[in-house]
Formats: sequence, C-alpha cells, structure tokens
Amino acid sequence: MAVNLATIESVTKVYGTRALLDGVSLGVSEGDRIGVVGRNGDGKTTLIRMLAKLEEPDGGRITWSGGLQLSVLTQHDSLDPKATIRHEVIADRADHEWLGDARIRDIIEGLFGGLDLPGFADGLDTVIGPLSGGERRRIALAKLLLDSPDLIVLDEPTNHLDVEGIAWLAKHLQGRRSALVCVTHDRWFLDQVCTRMWDVQHGSVHEYEGGYSDYVFARAERSRIEAVEEQKRQNLARKELAWLRRGAPARTSKPRYRIEAANALIADVPEPRDKSELMKFANARLGRTVFDLENVTVKAGPKLLLEDLTWQLGPGDRIGLLGVNGAGKTSLLRALRDAYASEGDVQPASGVIKVGKTVRLAYLSQEVAELEPTTRVLQAVEQVRSRVDLGKGREMSAGQLCEQFGFGKDKQWTPVGDLSGGERRRLQLLRLLMDEPNVLFLDEPTNDLDIETLNQLEDLLDGWPGSMIVISHDRFFVERTTDVVHALLGDKRMRMLPNGIDEYLERRARMAATAAAAASAAPAPAAEAGSPALSAGDVRAAKKEMQKLERQIAKLDEKESKLHAQLAEHAADFSKVAELDAQLRAVRGEKEELEMGWLELAEQV
Repeated sequence: MAVNLATIESVTKVYGTRALLDGVSLGVSEGDRIGVVGRNGDGKTTLIRMLAKLEEPDGGRITWSGGLQLSVLTQHDSLDPKATIRHEVIADRADHEWLGDARIRDIIEGLFGGLDLPGFADGLDTVIGPLSGGERRRIALAKLLLDSPDLIVLDEPTNHLDVEGIAWLAKHLQGRRSALVCVTHDRWFLDQVCTRMWDVQHGSVHEYEGGYSDYVFARAERSRIEAVEEQKRQNLARKELAWLRRGAPARTSKPRYRIEAANALIADVPEPRDKSELMKFANARLGRTVFDLENVTVKAGPKLLLEDLTWQLGPGDRIGLLGVNGAGKTSLLRALRDAYASEGDVQPASGVIKVGKTVRLAYLSQEVAELEPTTRVLQAVEQVRSRVDLGKGREMSAGQLCEQFGFGKDKQWTPVGDLSGGERRRLQLLRLLMDEPNVLFLDEPTNDLDIETLNQLEDLLDGWPGSMIVISHDRFFVERTTDVVHALLGDKRMRMLPNGIDEYLERRARMAATAAAAASAAPAPAAEAGSPALSAGDVRAAKKEMQKLERQIAKLDEKESKLHAQLAEHAADFSKVAELDAQLRAVRGEKEELEMGWLELAEQV
C-alpha cells in the first residue's frame, strides 16, 4: 500500500472577499504524479504553495509525513546572483565525483545541451547575476533534480524550455521514484508525465485519473451527465406542473441513459478544420502570393542565421516553425514583417522577399504591447474594431470575443493596468484578431495563457481562413493548430519535416550524437573525406525540387483526408469500403515515396 506523503483537509484560502479554495480535501501518496490545471487566478499556484509549505491556509489543515524530503520549483527562483552555476548546481561535489555519476551527467546534458554548458560564456563558472530568466530557470531546475526528494512540487517547469528540453524533462520525470505535483499549461507534458489530474475551479478541486487526454474525456462526460441531470430536473418540474393542472398524474417511463467510453463522446465531432474549404477562403482573401523568398540571407547583427533561403508561404498555409534557440526563428518573422511594413522597400542582408498585395499581417511578438493603464478592456478592443469577421460566416462583436477569451461582462470594464501578465497576453491576442488579418505570425502565443484560454484560441484558429506561422515550444498547440512543420536546425537552412515534431527530435538527437562522435574521434585523413559539396546551382535545383515535392505531399494529405471522410460516410457499404481502402493504401504508398525523395534531397542540401 502506498504511503501517504501529504494530506489536505478542508482547506480554505481567502483573498479579499473571494474564496480561492473552499473546504478542499486532497491527498498525495508515494508514486503519485499529479497535474494541476484550471484558469489563471482560480488558485492553482496558491494550492501548491500551501502544499510546499510556502503559504498557510486560512482554514483547515495540511499534514506531511514525518521526515518528508520536499523540493520546490517556484516561478521566481532564489538563486544567489553573485554565485556561479557550479556553486549552485554542483555544490561541493568534486569534478571526478559528479562526472562519474550518470544521473548527474544526464541532467546537465539534458538541461544545458552538454557537460561544457554551450551557450554559457564560462561554462559552469559563469556568474548567475547577468543571466536571462530562461537560463536561471534551467539552473534552478537542475539544482532541484540533482537532489533525491520524496515529493517534488513544480510551478510551470516547462517555461523557457525548448521542445527538446521539455521532451527530456518529461522522460526524466517518468523515470523518477519521487512523487510529483505540477502546475503547467503544457498539455503534451501533462499527458506524458501525469497519472492523475486536479482541476481547480471556483473554490473546489475535482480529481481525475489519467493524464490530460483522460482528463478532457472525463470532464466532458461529467459535464454531459450534469447537463442530462439538469434536463431531467426540468422535465420532472414540467411533468409535475402538468399533473397539477390536469388533476391526474401522467404515466411516464423511466429515462434511459447511454453512458459509453470516451470515444462515444467524440464520435460525431467533425475534424477541427475543413482544409479544402479553408483553402478556398484563403485563396479568395489572399490571391496566389503571400510571401515569396528568393535566396534570402537573414542576420542578427554580425551573426549569420539563414543563408540562401528560397521558400514560399502560400495562401492557407499553416506552418509550425521549430528550431534551437538562436537559430533565427524570430529573426525570420521580423524580416518578413519588415518587408510587409515597408511594402517591399526593406529587404534582408541579401536576396528578395516578395509580399502579396492583399496581405494584411498581424504579428504577435513575445513582448506584450503596453496600453494606457486606465483604458478598460472592452475599450482597448473596440479601439481596433467593434465587430470582427472570423471567416466561414462567423461574426462576433468585441464584447462577444472578449467573453470567449475569458473576459466576462464584469472583467470587460477592468482597467488594463489591473490585469495580470496572462490577461494582458490574452488582450493582445484579442486586439490582433479584431483587426481582421489574413496572415498571422504567432511568436510564443501560449506564454502565460491557461489551458481553457488555449482551447478557446485553438477553436478560433480552427475556422480562421488565412496563412499562419507559429513559433512555440508548446508541442500540443503546434500539432493542434498547424498542418506542416518546418525546422531551423542551426545549420543556416530551413527544412520541411514530413513527420513533424517527432522527426525534429530524432534529427536533433542524431546531430548531437554525430557532434559527440566527431569531438571524440581523431580527424579523418583528407583522402577519406566525403563527396564534394554541391554547387550553388545544384543546391538551388534541389531546393526547387523539394518545394515541388512538398506541394505534392500536401495534395496527397488533402486526398487522404477526403478518403477518410468517404470511408466514414460509406461505412455500411462493404464493397465501397474495400474500394476506398485500396485507394487509401495507394495514396499512402505514393506519399511515402515522395517523403523518402524529399528526405534524400534534404540530406544533400
């Protein structure tokens, strides 16, 4: 039987006149991996701070097992700015001691990219004071993971980590014996790590078994049952009223409920996006040209980020852009934005960016635009537009869109200066969408947004007809909102990855292994060198062929989606199903051949 580590009994926490937590009772046992979700401001962080002994409850009590070893990662670290990374992370361990420990090496390599800490000027001897928030976050996380506590409490551990770092952290936590309680908005991470969920809502905490996906299904079933029960109460009331009026009770049959597994909840839900329909809308709004890049070079100061890039963003393209930090993702978006803002007059260091005449670009940067603090939320949105066309016949007023983004009628009259960082981020997104753009650049759009707001944003983007580039370390968001993944792998080139984020992680792992092997091996003789590099003309020809293959793969993706729809439509017609299944296999085979051809070309360039 699992040992109970912490018990929360009838806990209440009040701020002002609002009860954040009202009579909450929960428990954490050995081996538990608990994810905590809920809207910003509903008490997630307050709950785990009390669990971590950083705050006291106003009522009730929290008890911990005797001798409990507890480690906490808060949103604000307590690192000594005058200390070095070695002092905070390695502490008093001798070099031969920690270098000989596989667990310590794995943590250092996983969070910093190598034992020599590439990216830090003096490696382990780098002073912490001047470092960025993201770098400090990694140091605090490494320091915590090097200990062996019974219970780990993490508040937004994936903030400032890239896709690789998040994947590593998830794998690492899966292999630990420590119990875990974690607040995060990263839904992929919750699915990979957690086996239970706490949903904090309106002062209460609802418990669910499983990760994020299981929680979504269970919550939907709970809502459905509650709706059915409410409908039942209304029906009974109507029947009782009818009996009183008629003078005799009507005979009724007991209602029958069909409660099935999670798949039944989504059986009649259509695909998130009708790609062909959205493409028609996008072509109508944008024409043929959106952004065309020919032999473009992108720099950040003297640093060369992208070289000889020939690429096209077409109407209706929804692209996820991945890459290591410093590879040039944000710089590329800025180069495209500058060309748009100057109507083509501002060009990159070399090459040409052509911008379509009908492009209306909205760019969500990582920096939150400041507004007048006394401006009300609704006023800030109506300054842009009072109504917005979201495509496919969907039109909303500023107030309606505010409500969809979590700004209720009372909150709409809150001064901007009183909003939290996450609420200001939501408001920034709102103002962008109110301007009715047909091209969206979203640079880390999920920062500071809670899961419910992310769901609402994804729902809006599902029916949004236009071109879109998303830079995000939130794997769930990228896979949910985009159709194609491109990657900057740090070699000054951009590649389309047919297999998405999994392929990106595989490529990065191969690159790391190759770099490690090259560093440890002696230099190869010149006679054993590889084949000569391709000429500039051959490279351009290969890139054009890759673009052609990408378009063919996209068409096959669309054809595959239509065949799936036809299979569902003719499920009862066995001969038709067999015919469609044969077509589907042929399409998949053709697509695999094209993807292999694309990969071969990608290796050459």
